Amino acid sequence: MSTTPQVDYETSPAQYKHWTLSCDGPIATLTMNVNEDGGLRDGYKLKLNSYDLGVDIELNDAVQRIRFEHPEVRTVVITSSRDRIFCSGANIFMLGKSSHAWKVNFCKFTNETRNGLEDSSRNEGLKFIAAVNGACAGGGYELAAACDEIILVDDRSSSVSLPEVPLLGVLPGTGGLTRLTDKRRVRHDLADIFCTTSEGVRGQRAVDWKLVDAIAKPAVFKETVQKRAQELAALSDRPAEGRGVTLAPLDKTVSPDGIEYRYVGIAIDRNARNAVLTVRGPQGPQPTTVAAIEEAGAQWWPLQMARELDNAILHMRTNELDIGTWLLKTEGDVQAVLDADAALLANQSHWLVRQTIGLLRRTFARLDVSARSLFALVEEGSCFAGTLLEVALAADRIYMLALPDSPETAPKIAVSEMNFGLLPMVTRQSRLQRRFYDDEGTIAKVRETLGQQLDADQAMDLGLVTFNPDDIDWADETRMAIEERASMSPDALTGLEANLRFNGPETMETRIFGRLTAWQNWIFIRPNAVGEFGALKVYGSGNKSQFDMNRV
Repeated sequence: MSTTPQVDYETSPAQYKHWTLSCDGPIATLTMNVNEDGGLRDGYKLKLNSYDLGVDIELNDAVQRIRFEHPEVRTVVITSSRDRIFCSGANIFMLGKSSHAWKVNFCKFTNETRNGLEDSSRNEGLKFIAAVNGACAGGGYELAAACDEIILVDDRSSSVSLPEVPLLGVLPGTGGLTRLTDKRRVRHDLADIFCTTSEGVRGQRAVDWKLVDAIAKPAVFKETVQKRAQELAALSDRPAEGRGVTLAPLDKTVSPDGIEYRYVGIAIDRNARNAVLTVRGPQGPQPTTVAAIEEAGAQWWPLQMARELDNAILHMRTNELDIGTWLLKTEGDVQAVLDADAALLANQSHWLVRQTIGLLRRTFARLDVSARSLFALVEEGSCFAGTLLEVALAADRIYMLALPDSPETAPKIAVSEMNFGLLPMVTRQSRLQRRFYDDEGTIAKVRETLGQQLDADQAMDLGLVTFNPDDIDWADETRMAIEERASMSPDALTGLEANLRFNGPETMETRIFGRLTAWQNWIFIRPNAVGEFGALKVYGSGNKSQFDMNRV
């Protein structure tokens, strides 16, 4: 285990160093005021509202609290309390001092957080406005571009910019470039100019180039933002009288080789370089009505399980870099999971249920884009059904134990309606659609088994599992597969898995993550960026970057 202090992805408004959250009826305001001395690591100052992973952890937490604790909120305004500064993007000194793995994980979480804003806008009636009241550069503009609309103060100095290429020798965070083209439809020649000049674009030109949606003079800026926020709020169906759910700190026990939550467990085998990640099904009677679900609140199984799994994934990705294979298991009763799914489906129009489905969707998507080998092991006592079947379907391989001589104890899997579109990947496909390349006939055969508990041979016939060894071969087959995986190049496996997991249609999100893998992993290790005289290393020192001018 690394001796570097571990990153804790849990926080709360009382602990925030960099953001202030305020709610006024249907409008929430998230105000950035980054504490220069509040970096997550030593050795850099977060000047000019620049951010590091700690700033984004707080942003992610704040948005999550708006989703669940403030159902009356329909529009979120993101702005800054700094004079003439909105956000100057990722802290360059932090990037220059960070390991390659840290940079990549930081960029991934940052993009997931911004993608989450768009996911909530698309699916949950929560809209976002960037009230850009000062200079907005790099990752600051990426944050703004992740909002539904950008309103820029027209004060003759405030501008938006993506200056990474001319200043730093790297790319505009992948999400910045992709949102310019896929989302904002900025003409490619104008985008070329925008991304290769450091001074940015301001005023009416920013509107004309589609870089922002509106501008407003300083005297009417706040009024303009509030008016537009109210207009967007009027289009939402989030409940004005909804009763929020308090997201209390997760109850977890951390040990040197694992973490135990109520419904999720992690057990790390450092010698074998793998971890068993177990998700437990619901225990005891579960709520079936809206009133009972509201009463259960954050303790409701789908919500608490999703929060725990989300935290576990983030912990493992950031803090356990040498653990290359995650063995995905479940424990519990198949029918109990199917019953919980029935409650989700019957009440999905209720804001809390819809929001819980959204958290499940985003959590499973984190699993998809994690740079780890994922093997699902369906054993006795497993409950890979419906919602929890998604955990297995996210895996690179699924091994299911066959017990032909003991059908009463043999593990079973089952599909529910949750598997047919409510929990899509970032390709906007269900994992069944991805698995079967949208083949309608094959998917229809799987749908015919809704609610049925399938043994290993039935699952194998339907193509739902990869291998179905019996109890004589199970231990050897799974052991050899796991050991073989651990012997392979992690770099090659990361590339292999990312390509195979996303075989469907391209979306803005898949393009962002694909570019993050291909571009950032390459550019961030090139001497032009991180060599002794690379742009990231000499930034702010007064020395000039020295580039190797060979095109590769």
